[in-house]
Amino acid sequence: MPLKPGLPLPDLTLKSKTDAGLVDVKLRRNVGKGPTVILFFPLAFTGTCTDEMCKVTNDFDSYKSLGADVIAISVDSPFAQEAWAKMNQIGITVVSDFNRVAIKAF
Repeated sequence: MPLKPGLPLPDLTLKSKTDAGLVDVKLRRNVGKGPTVILFFPLAFTGTCTDEMCKVTNDFDSYKSLGADVIAISVDSPFAQEAWAKMNQIGITVVSDFNRVAIKAF
């Protein structure tokens, strides 16, 4: 169920894999700076999800022009997400909800 505009995001920290290693990503990282777009997608390495995240990446400047932060969440491991994002040139923050805590919070 989507959160209503203006309600605070759940205070969650999820993992993302970058070239520097595993990093914590706080879903509330943009609070007070502007809107945050949270995108859930089922799985990396699937056609529909890859197409959707590529479109978001290609249109990222539109989000940035609104001051929006974009975070994509799936249940894949951070390591699988990193490989998928590199292979498909996904340029947004992708975080792992491997234990499904974000899914339950939303």
